[in-house]
Amino acid sequence: MKDTLIRYRKDKARETLDDARMLLRDGTPSSALNRIYYAMFYEVLALLHTKDLSSSKHTGVRALFNEHFVKAGIVPVELGRLFSRMYDFRQKSDYGDFVKIQPEKVSEWFEQAVAFINEIDQIIEESLG
Repeated sequence: MKDTLIRYRKDKARETLDDARMLLRDGTPSSALNRIYYAMFYEVLALLHTKDLSSSKHTGVRALFNEHFVKAGIVPVELGRLFSRMYDFRQKSDYGDFVKIQPEKVSEWFEQAVAFINEIDQIIEESLG
């Protein structure tokens, strides 16, 4: 069951990343940013589950990720910072008024999210043995 849930969340991360790619291509950078963050979020949920960790809140997921993986040296610090930044950008974009998101910036974030998910995938696979 544990492996099944981890694989499901990893698949959901990839699917959501594909959604972000399409939204970016279609000229909706704010929606693409939302999907970029959620792709990373689903990947982090998969990683947390390798240690039977979970939280029902985004702040809890970030805290567990940082405590058990970033501070423990399993995940590079820059990936922890990237995840936190994407959370902040997504919050501003989704809930702020008159927020303009530049498509070029979102394209850059998309590439960073691809690298993030690939690296977390590798860590997950190593932990599953």
